[in-house]
Order: sequence, then C-alpha cells, then structure tokens
Amino acid sequence: MSIAKAGQEPKSFGATFWAGITGHCPNCGRGKLFDGYLKLAPRCNVCGLDYNFADSGDGPAVFVILVTGFIVVGAALIVEVLYAPPYWLHALLWGSLSILLPLILLRSFKGVLIALQFKHKAEEGKLASD
Repeated sequence: MSIAKAGQEPKSFGATFWAGITGHCPNCGRGKLFDGYLKLAPRCNVCGLDYNFADSGDGPAVFVILVTGFIVVGAALIVEVLYAPPYWLHALLWGSLSILLPLILLRSFKGVLIALQFKHKAEEGKLASD
C-alpha cells in the first residue's frame, strides 16, 4: 500500500469522509476512486495510490440496508399515522424509495468505507500464532 508522501500531513476525519462520499482518492482527494458505478479504479490517476488495499466487502450494502430501512419504515409510519393514504399509494411511494435510495447511497457508502480503511491502515485480520 502506498502511504501519503513524506512531509504530507494525514487528512482529518472530515476530509477523509468527504473524499469517500465524493468518490475521490483517500490520499490526495483529487483523483478518481471509481472506474464505473461501483468498480474501483486500479490506482489514483493523480497521486498513483494503488487501490489493492481496498476491500469493503459487504459492509456498504449492510449499512445501506439499515439506513434505507430506517428511512422508509419511519416515513411510512409517519405518513400512515398523519394521512392514512390507501395501500396502493404506500406501495408506490415506499416501493420506489426502497429501490432508489440504495442506488443513490451505495457508491458513497463504499467510498467512505474505503477511505476510512486507508486512513486507519486497516488490514485483514491475522491469528496471533501466524
């Protein structure tokens, strides 16, 4: 893994978080992190950081499911209590939101998890005996 250049200060949590949300390199904050919607680029096109360290696994999907469920169920309950719309309207509103919200959130959640992996130098776990 390529680390920040000598003399370069580590980024703050906010800068790291913002780089992840916007899909930029966690090292320089200017290069592209993604080469497509969810596919990682092989390396940063500005600073050359190799993205082989990045393995977000199922983490982004789990967080997106939890956030989407919280928003959709909460909003559906509030709308039901306040307005009591027909069931077809519930299905239209919350079904659409349940499809769109994960598509909107997944890329930024993946970017944030990868940026945090870089910031904290996260690695695969190893047994003490190894």
